Amino acid sequence: MKNSTKSIEHATPIDDISGLKLSSSKMYTMSDIYEEEANNILQATLKYLSAIPTKKEAPFAYSWLLLLHEEMFGQVWEWAGKLRHTELSIGVKAYLVPMELKKLSDDIVYWRANKTFDTIETATRIHHRAVQIHPFQNGNGRWSRMLANIYMRQNGLMPVKWQEDLLSKENKKRDAYIEALKKADGGDYGDLILMHGVTY
Repeated sequence: MKNSTKSIEHATPIDDISGLKLSSSKMYTMSDIYEEEANNILQATLKYLSAIPTKKEAPFAYSWLLLLHEEMFGQVWEWAGKLRHTELSIGVKAYLVPMELKKLSDDIVYWRANKTFDTIETATRIHHRAVQIHPFQNGNGRWSRMLANIYMRQNGLMPVKWQEDLLSKENKKRDAYIEALKKADGGDYGDLILMHGVTY
């Protein structure tokens, strides 16, 4: 798979707003759009992280992986929860996205059933694989980090706190996160696992 850090170093630009659901009677700046996204994501955060989500609420099944993205971005974008059909500078080829996402879902079921990894490492691997696949037109990083936090919350741990506003250069963990992702691309998950251990 391609390097999983490009979208963090240079966030995927929103250069096509044709799928924007917001009112056409107002001119929206990119700052306005990000604010609307943040409000939408907050609703998903409250739903899944304010209390421990059940396995019925967050089953980590293929269809739920799509639903979560829709819940995070569906009030803002038409393409929310829909797999991309175009190539990005990061992620697997578009035609491989459905298969790779299904493999991730199946792996999560296997890891959980067989206790392959502890909770933090499982969350880390979910996060990293989701970033590598990059299944959606945009919002992949935020969705991937939400997946990890939901898994941790569901398994008795609190969410990771350094992930807030990760694209901001003011986030002191940003550079460390980029380096940890690069190492994970090469199979060394150590630093990324340690970062997922820093929770509320």
